[in-house]
Amino acid sequence: MTFKRLSFGQDGEKRAVKFLKKNKYRILETNFTTKAGEIDIVAEQGGVLVFVEVKSRADNEHGHPLDAVTSAKQRKLIQVAERFRISNGLLGRDCRFDVVAITGAPEDPKSWKLELFQDAFRFHV
Repeated sequence: MTFKRLSFGQDGEKRAVKFLKKNKYRILETNFTTKAGEIDIVAEQGGVLVFVEVKSRADNEHGHPLDAVTSAKQRKLIQVAERFRISNGLLGRDCRFDVVAITGAPEDPKSWKLELFQDAFRFHV
């Protein structure tokens, strides 16, 4: 991964946190990591625990950012979310998975478009 792409992803996550706060999300943690993987943002909205994946793309040439959240990626996110819930005593809490999709020129943050996909996928406890 190039520095430019890494920076775009990191800057995108920071922008996503601000965006979510404006949309009444309470941020609980960022970059929660386990051996199974990482969840970009863990938040709460309206009493629901929300696990947020942030995907950034310079353009839609390789598909929309939401397309990158494949079923395999969803399974990994669910595993990591379960670890978070277990380690924080939150197994009984309702939860959902949202995606923040960011498109735009990496070098021009003013061009970035953020889209929020609430309940992009779900798993049942």
